[in-house]
Amino acid sequence: MNGRWTAATLAQAAGGRIVAGDRSAPGPSSVAIDSRLAAPAVLFIGLAGSQHDGGSFADAALEAGAWGVIVAEDHAAGLAPTASAVVIAVADPLRALADLAQAWRRELGCAVIAVTGSTGKTSTKDLIAGMLAPSRRTVATFENLNTEIGLPLTILSAPADTEVLVLEMAMRGEGQIAELTRIAEPDVGVIVNVGPVHLALLGTVEAVARAKAELIAGLGADAVAVVPADEALLEPHIRSEIRTVRFGPGGEVESLPQALELPFASAHMRSNALAALAAVRALGVEPSGLIEVELSQLRGQRLLLEQNVVVINDCYNANPMSMRAALDDLAASASGRSVAVLGDMRELGPDERRFHAELGAHVRELGVDVLVTVGDLARAAGPPFGGENLHSLDDAAQAAAQIPAIIEAGDTLLIKGSRGVGLEVVAEALCEALPPAAGGGA
Repeated sequence: MNGRWTAATLAQAAGGRIVAGDRSAPGPSSVAIDSRLAAPAVLFIGLAGSQHDGGSFADAALEAGAWGVIVAEDHAAGLAPTASAVVIAVADPLRALADLAQAWRRELGCAVIAVTGSTGKTSTKDLIAGMLAPSRRTVATFENLNTEIGLPLTILSAPADTEVLVLEMAMRGEGQIAELTRIAEPDVGVIVNVGPVHLALLGTVEAVARAKAELIAGLGADAVAVVPADEALLEPHIRSEIRTVRFGPGGEVESLPQALELPFASAHMRSNALAALAAVRALGVEPSGLIEVELSQLRGQRLLLEQNVVVINDCYNANPMSMRAALDDLAASASGRSVAVLGDMRELGPDERRFHAELGAHVRELGVDVLVTVGDLARAAGPPFGGENLHSLDDAAQAAAQIPAIIEAGDTLLIKGSRGVGLEVVAEALCEALPPAAGGGA
């Protein structure tokens, strides 16, 4: 935020009132929701959580020298700030965070690209940022700060000279993408794909499409929607009055230019790159040369270990669509044995075991050499795969203990499962058993 606002401007943007401090004081330089990060020039916002109310930590933030705090009315009355600190009382701190972010987005006046999708949205966000970096001052969502808390914090972290914001939008239910779109006011809205995720909550893939399409519904008249050319479920949600660009076979953006070099060859990442290309072209940017892409953690990073063992660490999340794409890449890229370490895919509703069984059949059809299932749901993938190269383990800890003994020199291992399975410990165990080779990349 860089101190461009005064305390009074900030309070108005947040929909609150100043109960202590100088109204004309220059504003803070950053925002925190963790009182342990409070420091001079930092604004602390006390959000109410499921276990703790952040407002109860406002005193600690002020004692740490915070510029000031935004808290609910009932917390503001009991605070004893220093003479220079600002206390702003609001009806709802979470709404205040959202409104503050929306106001800062307008103050920046920069272009905004919003990205959502059932799978690949984080990688697409990273690709967009990589394509823009050589020519635009770009701020992108860090890791998975893509919720009603993370997205506003990303906006508020953007310096005043930002030219493009690239914002990832997560969805756990109806109305959430709509709220994030309200805050971000995107110039370009990208839906990477629609697939069977969050079915335990939404019920059908059609409902998933409706929830994702809230991004299209919230775009302004001059905005651009970027959607897959082959996704029929989104067609009922396309708005004729705004420009829509389709990517993939049959779309306006169906191939990558020869002048563009990407540091990967997998089919699903190249599809994500088409979505990214359509998005940056909507802003008048034509990327070329080698695109430096720093993928977010646990999302397909390849690590070369000793004995020429390659680990594909893709264990941040999983659903049937992303699992198939990652397995296709494993089968195509492995030079030695291919080993799939697959954990439970969660939130798939009443058909969850069928989805896992279908995944096991796909693993067999691809000719993957070894399958290791981790968790009760993933165990259903075992029988369709069959054979002596099947290992069914109970949890990530057991997998971390046993998998180093299963691998052989030259293996390529895919490690993937839903976040709650915690398969990152398997990658850590492999790195301990076989330290990274010189260079570390694959």
